[in-house]
This record gives sequence, structure tokens and C-alpha cells, in this order.
Amino acid sequence: MGLLKWCDEGPATVSLLATVEDAVHTMMDKEVGAVAVIDEKGVVAGMFTERDVLAKFALSGRDPKTTPVRELMSPIVEMATEETTPSEALAVMLERHYRHMPIVDDHGKVLGICSIRNILEARVDDLLAQLDDSHQPGAKV
Repeated sequence: MGLLKWCDEGPATVSLLATVEDAVHTMMDKEVGAVAVIDEKGVVAGMFTERDVLAKFALSGRDPKTTPVRELMSPIVEMATEETTPSEALAVMLERHYRHMPIVDDHGKVLGICSIRNILEARVDDLLAQLDDSHQPGAKV
């Protein structure tokens, strides 16, 4: 099963020229905890997350309307491809303490953003289906 199909529809992205306010509004509008920061070609330049808001911005005294998101984003980003399996992505996210991973094409253009929540929700559905099947008459437990 492709990782991209488990992502939220339409990746949450902001431009390298965006402000912290722009990024936070995008996260709130899309109901996600991170945005991919992309260049003019749509290539991922970094990630800006809720953790960045808390750790790098919240107590800085800076104005969210004028602070460039590129100054606070995490520039080195582990990325997945359409060939990355959900288990591979989850292993990397757990090992590196990421909650979000962009999925990119061969040129680094963002196709989607997968979160640990996306993977866990998909697996919970599978587990619930298995549990329901085990309660059918004649099912082996």
C-alpha cells in the first residue's frame, strides 16, 4: 500500500517567503501539526512544525506577521518517496523523533505529508476490522 494514499488530502505547504503567521494559519486551516516549506519550484526546503512554534518562536518576542518562517524551520528534512513503505516511514519518524514526513517526487517536489497519526489511524482501522471478523460465528480467535 502506497504511503501517499494514507496522507491528508492536499499537502500543507507554505512558501520560503511566508511568515510564521502564514504557516500557523495554514496549519490551523488544514488541521495539521506541520507544513512543508517549499521553494518557487515546489521543492521542499524544510519543515515548520508545532514544536518549532513552541521551542523557537513562542517566547522569542518576535512578531509572527514579520518573522520569516525560513528562519525557524528545520532545514534538514528526512523525506519519503512514493516507494517508501508505511513501516519504513514510521521507523524513521520514531527513530528521528519526527511526527511528519514529506513525500516527494524524484525532483524533491512535495506530493504529500504523512504523519504518525495517518499511519496509526490506518492501522487502527485494520485492527478494528480484524477484531470485528473474530467475533463472527465460526471465526477462530
